[in-house]
Amino acid sequence: MKKLLLAAILLGASTFGALAQTSTPPATTNGETPAVATPDTTNPTAPVAGANSFTEDQARKRIVDAGYTDVAGLKLDSEGVWRGSAQKGGKSVQVSLDYQGNVVAN
Repeated sequence: MKKLLLAAILLGASTFGALAQTSTPPATTNGETPAVATPDTTNPTAPVAGANSFTEDQARKRIVDAGYTDVAGLKLDSEGVWRGSAQKGGKSVQVSLDYQGNVVAN
């Protein structure tokens, strides 16, 4: 009986290692996460500082694609974030575009 119980415990313990290897990593709100996978999502810590590879025209297009109009005054700041002004819903807002492609209105 003791051998059967010991065998069952060893068999049960050996399956925990296999389960741990297939688990999904936890979600993070860290601004150092990789670039956004889809344009419909936004990093909750946006705008994120980092080396921005968007040109001014690409930044403007990304902001317009996010539903803004009359994008003006885009400047790349020292943190690598494009900042400017735009219109949305008839209101003037300040917009930011970070290196991950997150568009944020202030």
